[in-house]
Amino acid sequence: MSSPRRACPVCSREIAVVGGRFARHDPPGRRTVLELVSCPGSRKIAPLMAPAERLFDPEEPPFPGQQPLF
Repeated sequence: MSSPRRACPVCSREIAVVGGRFARHDPPGRRTVLELVSCPGSRKIAPLMAPAERLFDPEEPPFPGQQPLF
C-alpha cells in the first residue's frame, strides 16, 4: 500500500505523507556536495485534506416519534 502524496510547502515536490507528516526528502535539483541534506519541509506536519464526514447532522431534528435515551 502506498502513502498519499501531497505537495511540500517548501519545495513543491510531491512527497508521501506518513503519520500526518511529510516524509524526509532531499531538496529539488542536483547535489553539489557529497553530504546528505534534507529539505526544510521534511518531517513538517501536513495539513488535513478534508474534514471527516459526520454520521449524523447535529442540526437535523430527530426522526418523528424518536424519544431521547436519557
